Amino acid sequence: MRALTFYGSNYFRQRLVLSTISGKSVKLKNIRDTSDKPGITGYENSFLELLKLITVGWELDINETGTVVKYNPGLLLGGKCQYDCGIERAIGYYLEALICLAPFSKEPLDITLRGVTNNSFDPSVDAIRHSSLPVLKRFILNDENLEIKITSRGLPPEGGGVVEFRCPVVNTVRPVKCLNPGKIKRIRGYAYSVRVSPAMSSRIVDSAKGLLLKILPDVYIYADHCKREESGKSPGFGLTLIAESTTGVFYSAEAISKPSGSGCDFVVPEDVAKQACFNLFEEIYRGGCVDSNNQSLACLFMALGPTDVSKFRTGPLSPCTIQFLRHIEDFLQLKMKLETEKDESLWRGTHKVIVTCVGIGFSNMSRSVS
Repeated sequence: MRALTFYGSNYFRQRLVLSTISGKSVKLKNIRDTSDKPGITGYENSFLELLKLITVGWELDINETGTVVKYNPGLLLGGKCQYDCGIERAIGYYLEALICLAPFSKEPLDITLRGVTNNSFDPSVDAIRHSSLPVLKRFILNDENLEIKITSRGLPPEGGGVVEFRCPVVNTVRPVKCLNPGKIKRIRGYAYSVRVSPAMSSRIVDSAKGLLLKILPDVYIYADHCKREESGKSPGFGLTLIAESTTGVFYSAEAISKPSGSGCDFVVPEDVAKQACFNLFEEIYRGGCVDSNNQSLACLFMALGPTDVSKFRTGPLSPCTIQFLRHIEDFLQLKMKLETEKDESLWRGTHKVIVTCVGIGFSNMSRSVS
């Protein structure tokens, strides 16, 4: 079978994840070929190593400069394993892909990941646990052993975090119609401090509640001060907020202090709390039945569903989601219907998108292989 060819380094994970699910070979060319440092980066190579770990029968060919990668996917194996994600990207960078792949493994996945649990540009493990897993639970029936557990929290630059991810296997996913986002009924949060004074997390809690209690009475923020073996290797603090609606929709937002030794100006806990609150307000304003970080996850499982209609209302589509829809068409030959509606009840109006598709009837081929 002829490999699908793409150019550039953008959307590296998207292409490899869809290649693994669809079983279609992919060839990535011109990866940073005009850059001073051509070829794949260390974290992209680490992602390829993770795919090798959880699959069998794969073939990978990388040229000498690393500017051309040809990947022929194998079958997802799953099982119990460990992996060191390094410190270039957070564990969330790898977890997002594992959540897409793990349900279609031969055996339930039980993996321990080591590295950075929270940074400023990847989704944190907390956000994935409280916003991505509820989206996945809408599509799968067997969710009893679906779990993310933070054993040790590691912040940049040195990491030291340990996270356990367990996911059951499924034969098929079910169609979902989720059009009513509901009203926000409560907000929960996790203010964490690592290798700094416990007063940092207390200051974050007080500052965040001062803003959130002005709009909602049901607010509770847990103060998580990590000690000893739970504290990783680098100091820092941050806040993750989760808003839950009356229909079981979750919106997540977060903010974190600057890494030690980065040369950036010091950020006080009150600024971190304020930034996290404003990020959450923006997610709530965007609306929909899924937050912006999980739009692609919902679209993927809609596409893999049975030959029945699935519908999801989202906020404005992110650039990542728009490209993901194009990749779904490339790998799965499926076009989704997008309907835009404008909500005049909000200030200046905001566009909502209803995503509709008929699934391809995907079934777990790995599970049937003895």
